[in-house]
Amino acid sequence: MKLKRIVLNNIRSYKYQEIIFPDGSTLLSGDIGSGKTSVLLGIEFALFGIQPGQRGSALLRNGEQEGGVKIEFEIDGKNIVIERTLKKKKTISQDYCAITVDGDKKEISVTELKNKVLEFLNYPMEFSKKQNLLYKFTVYTPQEEMKQIILQDAETRINTLRNVFGIDKYKRIIENTAILVSKIKEEKKLKEGVTMSLEGDKASLISKEDELETKHYNLESVARELFLKTEKRKKIQEEKTEISQKMEDKARFQQEIEKTRLVISGKQEASFNNSKRIGEVKGQIEELNKLLFDASEIQKLEEQIELKKKEKEELNESNLKITTQINSLQIKNEENEKVRQKIIDVEICPTCLQDVDPVYKTNVINTLESDSVDNNSRIQALKSEKNSLVNNISEIDAEISLKQKKFQDMIMVKVRLEEIGEKKNRMDELEKMNLSLEKDIGLLKQHIKILEQSVSDLKKFDSIFELKQKELEEALKQERSAEIKVAELKKEIDVFSRQIQELKERIKKTEEIRKQLHYLVELEDWLSKKFVPVISFIERNVMTKLKTEFSRLFAEWFGMLVSDIFNIQLRDDFTPVISYQDYEIEYSYLSGGERTAVALAYRLSLNQVINSILSKIKTKDIVILDEPTDGFSEQQLDKMRDVLQQLNVSQIIIVSHEQKMESFVENVIRFRKEGGVSRKEP
Repeated sequence: MKLKRIVLNNIRSYKYQEIIFPDGSTLLSGDIGSGKTSVLLGIEFALFGIQPGQRGSALLRNGEQEGGVKIEFEIDGKNIVIERTLKKKKTISQDYCAITVDGDKKEISVTELKNKVLEFLNYPMEFSKKQNLLYKFTVYTPQEEMKQIILQDAETRINTLRNVFGIDKYKRIIENTAILVSKIKEEKKLKEGVTMSLEGDKASLISKEDELETKHYNLESVARELFLKTEKRKKIQEEKTEISQKMEDKARFQQEIEKTRLVISGKQEASFNNSKRIGEVKGQIEELNKLLFDASEIQKLEEQIELKKKEKEELNESNLKITTQINSLQIKNEENEKVRQKIIDVEICPTCLQDVDPVYKTNVINTLESDSVDNNSRIQALKSEKNSLVNNISEIDAEISLKQKKFQDMIMVKVRLEEIGEKKNRMDELEKMNLSLEKDIGLLKQHIKILEQSVSDLKKFDSIFELKQKELEEALKQERSAEIKVAELKKEIDVFSRQIQELKERIKKTEEIRKQLHYLVELEDWLSKKFVPVISFIERNVMTKLKTEFSRLFAEWFGMLVSDIFNIQLRDDFTPVISYQDYEIEYSYLSGGERTAVALAYRLSLNQVINSILSKIKTKDIVILDEPTDGFSEQQLDKMRDVLQQLNVSQIIIVSHEQKMESFVENVIRFRKEGGVSRKEP
């Protein structure tokens, strides 16, 4: 089903408004009270009329005497338009109904229109006398109504879901079983008086069977004549079959000749390819023989590389010692500076508590500074030596790299030279293969000569086959003449046998009546004591299966909307159970966004379960969500994008005043309300 447009005339806050519904996801946007939900109520009214418990005053605009809705949608390539009007008299009720299918318009009653809509939507007709539950739970459920289902008592909830799932049929089965038992009792009385003529029918049967035996005796002599003619025809046919076999052998030999020629061609091509490969391998061997290789040079290079590595290790050790000395001298300079600063600031000796002589302080400071100057001189010398060592190490690294590259090149030459033996072996193998192929080609050519001789010998059977065909046609003609005689006599026997069979069947039926009486007694007992309990058991199993699938989907949808700190599942009465760290949380203690998430997850799970059970309903590809994000946090709002993508339906209509939702959908229709009248923005 795909909604195309709706026209609202004096419906709630609308005076007159036409709304076009595009494909894909569409957001009905606007402030609270701008008339978004009124559009959804208009869709529901157009499809199903005023629902039980619903008042017309909730739809007709205040102060108006008449109003109506016109909706256009498409199902299975059919364009359907439904019109409904409301009229205010003593009460507000439906006044006019019409349906147009591909341009063919009909005015019908409210009940007829509801049945037509159920037929087009492929809803089970059992829903014609119920509230619009299936539409609510597959297409559009106001969010607050879904929360009410969750908050209902368990018995009310489970009875509602039984209605929705359509499993209240089991109750009807039990009621119908009681009617069936009553019919069985009536049938028993009828069968009790049908056995009075049984003995007379048996005597008549014996007489007719004697007459039939005489006719069978006459049939034997006629059948013997047919047998002889049939045997003659079979003998000729066998001879013809033998000749046909010879002709088939000739055709088979001709095919074998063609196949053999193809094999010879393949082997000749393989021999040519092998010869080409032999030439290539010879060229490769010649190229490899040109390479120069000296095994002693590899060992010499290995020794030189090892010596250079040892020399580098010695220089690295020297570099480490110099670095340690430089660090030690720098530490001494830092300590001298600290002591100098302390002496400059000292006025009284901390040991003897006497004034420190300035001359003494100057001497000590000069000594420290002289020591630091010497250290700095030593540091500079060591750094110069360190730079020299670093340069030497770099030069040695370059030499090692160069020698290692040369070493690898010589190894590669060695490996390539080792391939010469393998290539020679390969060349020998190819030459042996060519010898074998040439031998095979010679044998195959001899085989062709033998086959050609056989074909020549079998050509004579072509003319013999035509003669046998004529003999067979004459034998078939004589055989058919005998068959006609047998058939005529068999027809007489068949008519007589049919009369006997009819009599036997009448006797058999009469005898079966006694058995049926016994069966009816057993059936009545089985229905009462076994069948009814089994139906009750099936109902329980169906509810268990539905609950398992419902619980799985419910947990998946809820997990998409709320963080995984919560664990959610369903009880047997489909009551949601939310737990956190091994303790249950009552629904009323959840935040507004979490309660909305529970209701939305429950709604989407119910939608999928119903669609999987009633897989042929035509509303599977449309979902309408009314304020699905009420109370959501920013993080939950972001998750709605994933929810909409996961729905995988062709048309989604969402009512929301959340501006962020506009970025999640393909289309946005905005509404505003001015002076008590709702309008769609251009």
